[in-house]
Amino acid sequence: MRFLHIFLAVMFLGFASLQVNDPDPVVWILIYGAMAVVCVMAIFEVYNKILMAVLAIAYIVYCVILWPSVLIWLAQEDRGVLFSEVMRMKYPYIEESREFLGLVICLMVLAFCTIRSLRKKAV
Repeated sequence: MRFLHIFLAVMFLGFASLQVNDPDPVVWILIYGAMAVVCVMAIFEVYNKILMAVLAIAYIVYCVILWPSVLIWLAQEDRGVLFSEVMRMKYPYIEESREFLGLVICLMVLAFCTIRSLRKKAV
């Protein structure tokens, strides 16, 4: 499990470093940076349930805010536009849909860490 947590921590640090050129870099560096911290703590089997709960609530609220853009993207005939750099600049819903997917990744990792924390206590 340590290898997985190390991989996830490095992945989130990489995600955070790629946000420097983003239109809202501070928000995303904090989001991915917080996830890197959670993953580093998980390497040492330290799980701060309050931190994880606060992050999960914040990420879910942000997902709800971004949901209308995701619906626009899902209604498109060509959903591959999500990965087009040219289209990203043309339509804001594409950037917001990408942000939504980033938050979903964060929520999946938080769920994984929460399950690990519950199993750790049960042992």
